[in-house]
Amino acid sequence: MQDHQSVPLSDFIEYSQEEMLHRAQTFLDTSKRRHSIRSFSNKPVPKEIIETCIKAAATAPSGANHQPWHFVAINSMDVKKKIREAAEDLERSFYQGRAGEEWLDALKPLGTDDQKPYLEHAPWLIAIFSQKKGGIHAEDKNTNYYVHESVGIATGFLIQALHHSGLVTLTHTPKPMSFLTDICGRNKDNERPYMLIIAGYPANDATVPEHALVKKDITEVSSFL
Repeated sequence: MQDHQSVPLSDFIEYSQEEMLHRAQTFLDTSKRRHSIRSFSNKPVPKEIIETCIKAAATAPSGANHQPWHFVAINSMDVKKKIREAAEDLERSFYQGRAGEEWLDALKPLGTDDQKPYLEHAPWLIAIFSQKKGGIHAEDKNTNYYVHESVGIATGFLIQALHHSGLVTLTHTPKPMSFLTDICGRNKDNERPYMLIIAGYPANDATVPEHALVKKDITEVSSFL
């Protein structure tokens, strides 16, 4: 192993196997209550909650620890309105044929269409950007590695953190998403929009499509050798 500076692992907590299984089951039970919601309340969510969830997301592992991500948390009504208008413009062409018949058929059980009122109604939108260059310091301009994988892991952390805090979410990926770069004032030469997360409380009449409740069995998604 090459020489490198390190510190002792001092914050690991070892649990009994019984406690480990209990904690794993509790996390599974909590995860099962996470649903993608398309009807949001406009009930305010304090900035501190969103900020803390982003901090949790930023603890995710990344290639060379370069942390090639940037989160733009959007609460401004004006900015949310601009994002909705741009997203719906793209979605109209998507649902009018750009997506193709097979893709549209796959979406039918979810009941989605080109109308995205939640982009304005929800209290928070979080635009996630991946970065081509960076490093562990803000001024670094090194090549980032495993960018897609790293940002994907951080996004998963963020979704679970928001869910764990008591909020509901929706992942939104209109294509292309370049309008987010302009609206959020990001560097288009170094950053690329990765995903838009809608976060807040569910509306009183929020529903979950039955189709979304069908999850593959453990035997279908895993193998033990």
